[in-house]
Amino acid sequence: MNPLLVSLAAGVSIGLLYGLLKVRSPAPPAIALVGLLGMLLGGALVHAVTPAEKPSTALEQPDATSVSS
Repeated sequence: MNPLLVSLAAGVSIGLLYGLLKVRSPAPPAIALVGLLGMLLGGALVHAVTPAEKPSTALEQPDATSVSS
């Protein structure tokens, strides 16, 4: 499954849980958005400075020949 869809589903689930429990967000919306922007920029900076030799995915499937019964 696409990691973006998994992330979106997890965010919506946590949002629903917060709503059902009537819990306020631990950070004001502006601070939370600035934090998320910082995470995105930091991740992009790491990838720009140290490019990966082989693109990797979060959910790699093992080879069919390496699975033993």
